[in-house]
Amino acid sequence: MQIAIPPKLSKLQESVKELYAMGDLTLLERPKVAIVGSRKALLYTKNMTEKLSSMLSFAGVVVVSGGAMGVDTAAHRGAIPNTIAVLPTPLDMFYPKINAALLKEISVRGLLLSEYPKGALISKYNFVLRNRIVVGLCDALVVAQADLNSGSLRSAEYALKCGVPIYVFAHRIGESEGTARLVKNAEAEVIDDLNAFVKIFAPSIDANSGAADEIVSFCAKNPDLSECLKKFGDKIYEYELAGKIAIEGMRVKVL
Repeated sequence: MQIAIPPKLSKLQESVKELYAMGDLTLLERPKVAIVGSRKALLYTKNMTEKLSSMLSFAGVVVVSGGAMGVDTAAHRGAIPNTIAVLPTPLDMFYPKINAALLKEISVRGLLLSEYPKGALISKYNFVLRNRIVVGLCDALVVAQADLNSGSLRSAEYALKCGVPIYVFAHRIGESEGTARLVKNAEAEVIDDLNAFVKIFAPSIDANSGAADEIVSFCAKNPDLSECLKKFGDKIYEYELAGKIAIEGMRVKVL
């Protein structure tokens, strides 16, 4: 259905004339953080993105991204149901097709947005324009990983024009030269404490507590060690040392 243009989008130089939605419109009324980045993201980047998204979601903050592969996918998965996907296609056409199931889930539990009516033609420029809506809706932008020629840097350009603060993850030298340049130019700040970052947008919530609860809950429902490590990495071993879980062979037991 077509909806009214959110007031936050009025600051965009390239105006949004129409906006279509599918899902939970109340998400538009909540604090929002955009997370974007490389489609070919490092495993470290995807893990950090999903963890941050999960913490933001637990704190009631909505995560906005573009529905693409890589960072976008990790951002949405970590945040469901508190996530908005802005599509470069009409809402009856999920792209990329590999994310069709994820986007369908977001349409039911989260929110899909598009400025294109059903049957509209798609062009490469749609993907660039989509980024301005992702950024314009939000209180901050996280560029999780980006090369020097990355489309994610276009999102950073929109953020700079709109006065939206930009944040990045720390990376090793040569791994994410686009975000390194943002920091070098004093255009972005490095996130060195996930909990402190989340508290910017939800000061009354202990996001680390939410992340901890999520880990224990996940292990209880998914006791396979490989699945737990895939989702939370070395945090699983930290929880074992803390006496919250026990690892028995390839199984995880909640204590």
